[in-house]
Amino acid sequence: MKRNWLVRLWYSLSAGGLLLGTLFFAASLTPTLLPRTFLTQGALSGCSLAVGYGIGVFGRWLWTYLELPRPQARALRVAKLTAIIICAVVAVSFLWRAAQWQNSIRELMGLEPVASAQPLEVGLIALATFIVLLALARLFKLTLSFISAKGRRFVPRRVSNVIGFVAAVALFWSVINGVLLRAALHMADSSYQQFDALIEPETEQPSDPLKTGSSASLLDWEELGRAGREFVSSGPNARDIGAFSGKEALEPIRVYAGLRSAETPEQRAKLAFEEFKRVGGFKRAVIIVVTPTGSGWIDPPAMDSIEYLHSGDVASIAVQYSYLASWLSLLTEPGYGADAARALFKEIYGYWTTLPRDSRPRLYLYGLSLGAMNSEQSTDLIEVLGDPYNGALWSGPPYTSRIWRWITANRNPDSPAWLPRFRDGSFVRFMNQDGAAIAQGSAWGPMRIVYLQYASDPVTFFDYHDLYRAPAWMSSPRGPDVSPQLRWYPVVTFLQLVLDMAMATTTPIGHGHVYAAEHYIDAWMAVTDVGNWSPEDVARLKRHLAKTP
Repeated sequence: MKRNWLVRLWYSLSAGGLLLGTLFFAASLTPTLLPRTFLTQGALSGCSLAVGYGIGVFGRWLWTYLELPRPQARALRVAKLTAIIICAVVAVSFLWRAAQWQNSIRELMGLEPVASAQPLEVGLIALATFIVLLALARLFKLTLSFISAKGRRFVPRRVSNVIGFVAAVALFWSVINGVLLRAALHMADSSYQQFDALIEPETEQPSDPLKTGSSASLLDWEELGRAGREFVSSGPNARDIGAFSGKEALEPIRVYAGLRSAETPEQRAKLAFEEFKRVGGFKRAVIIVVTPTGSGWIDPPAMDSIEYLHSGDVASIAVQYSYLASWLSLLTEPGYGADAARALFKEIYGYWTTLPRDSRPRLYLYGLSLGAMNSEQSTDLIEVLGDPYNGALWSGPPYTSRIWRWITANRNPDSPAWLPRFRDGSFVRFMNQDGAAIAQGSAWGPMRIVYLQYASDPVTFFDYHDLYRAPAWMSSPRGPDVSPQLRWYPVVTFLQLVLDMAMATTTPIGHGHVYAAEHYIDAWMAVTDVGNWSPEDVARLKRHLAKTP
């Protein structure tokens, strides 16, 4: 019985599907932006094998549907046997080279090379993934056939086939979206909510009445959320900054309104604004309006570096808009973060414009990842044209960031997509590990915008168009941490980059979606016009923050 089942499975496989699937499998072993483990590589290769096989099967169906001549049964058996041999040779040869390809990325990121890509484990995981996906595809086909057969009693065959296909898609989608996805989102929502409410033992409520979350604060300590409590209670104090610089320093001001601090984004923004005024935020030389990531997290090196550079004379303010991870927040509530960012900017900017221009603090925006995209949307440039804020630092902007996409698409023709130059560089500049690509002595205009991005960051450089065309960032010259052995393959590269996005924060600091303090320092110096630091002191600060946990 088991043998008969295996024989039937063998005869049911498509030779063309196996060939195309194996090519997809082989291409999935080549490098993209991030290094992979044998587990993630196996899952990716299995998905690629299944997708390639599915395209091959569709091609066979289309050939039959068009009533084109089919080869004889004997020729089909020979073709299938030949396909199996070719597939085995291709798969083994590419698996043998997989370690070399992974090391081409690892070397650029300062990781130890791997001696082996564990080809046996990769192959087994890929095969298991393929079998599961094949079983699901065949279940879909059985559902379609069953519904179509019932429909033929009442309508013509081809009409019933269409009805069967639509009904099967609707059924599977309702199960996936209405049951599995909803259950997963509910579990994630509950889990992130509990995590957000967690108060870590080492995080103590501030006793200083000028600190957010203290007994004198307008914002309750427990309602700040985990990310908010971490933000207001961490970072360098005046003593730390003064000990490093040898000069007198101020205590940095950090204000944060958690998701549970008020019901609506507008109410939270108003509450944060009143708290900001209470603690003297508008009396500092530099104000940073921060838009957090989806979970409410704010990257510590970004804030620590600006506070050191300005001797603590900095006041930062942020409002939480979600407690979900950025990708979940983008999926379930895509416009909510922008609403919160706009509400906060409106409060701060509205008051800032009433202050005397010659003595008011300088106003800047900051955001990382989803925070960068939402910070972009916090205002329209037309709205601030008469009285512009001083600038913005946006790091790791997602590929959906509207302003970033437009500027990158309209960059100077002689600049690469991973580090564009935009016109004369007076309004916006792009920076990476090596600084900005701009002509020496180029002057800034009244507003300074800097995008800090790494060429190896898939959150920034993923694009749905990668499915069918090679992205511009793959063209030569390539970024400093992008493998020279990377090649574009239709469909497969898209799948590789989807996995890279999911693994974007697993890289060493200074690569992928993990931004380093030393690069924040360079970016903030450009944005906030820090000119009173010697190169030796800047290098010393970079070393100091690199050691800070």
